Amino acid sequence: MTAKDKDCGNHGKGRRRLIRSIIACLLVFLLIVLITILIIWAVLRPTKPRFLLQDTTVYGFNASTSNFLTSNFQVTVSSRNPNDRIGIYYDRLVIYATYRNQQITLRTSLPPTNQGHNEVSVWSPFVYGNMVPIAPDFSAALKYEQAAGSVYVVIKIDGRVRWKVGTFVSGRYHLNVRCPARITFGRKSKGVSVGENAVKYQLVTRCSVTV
Repeated sequence: MTAKDKDCGNHGKGRRRLIRSIIACLLVFLLIVLITILIIWAVLRPTKPRFLLQDTTVYGFNASTSNFLTSNFQVTVSSRNPNDRIGIYYDRLVIYATYRNQQITLRTSLPPTNQGHNEVSVWSPFVYGNMVPIAPDFSAALKYEQAAGSVYVVIKIDGRVRWKVGTFVSGRYHLNVRCPARITFGRKSKGVSVGENAVKYQLVTRCSVTV
């Protein structure tokens, strides 16, 4: 082996050591950044928002046609950010009603909202569906429950949220909100008439929230 070959071998080993050193430094830097973010996250302890279904106004609920349902609700939903040092961005929210996990209304979009520390946001959208097909067994159960004087529906909100800590804004997280609502009819009705064919139910029901 000539001196030139030895120099080339040493040069190749030096380049490999340099590349390994650079990769090691990058990994250490990324690890430090990740640990810093986790420590900040743990110290701030972000808490998911709290939702309440405050009231539901029923303008129409007609299940007289077999396997079809026509309904029209106005719901008032509030959200509170319980965090002292973390803001919440609601980038996209849609609300709709379900019966036995089957969607019975169209999806209504809610306006995007930025929620500061301990702030409360309130929405009062309409959700409705005209002649929405429902499963035959659900249709029979719905007629029975309505005749008995009480129907249990769930108001659902799906969306995307981000967390804001100082100038740092997280990625988007999926938000799922489920608000139970019991609508009563006839003599058992606990609603208050607020106009022609409209009944308002004061519910103030806490919703389940997953992020």
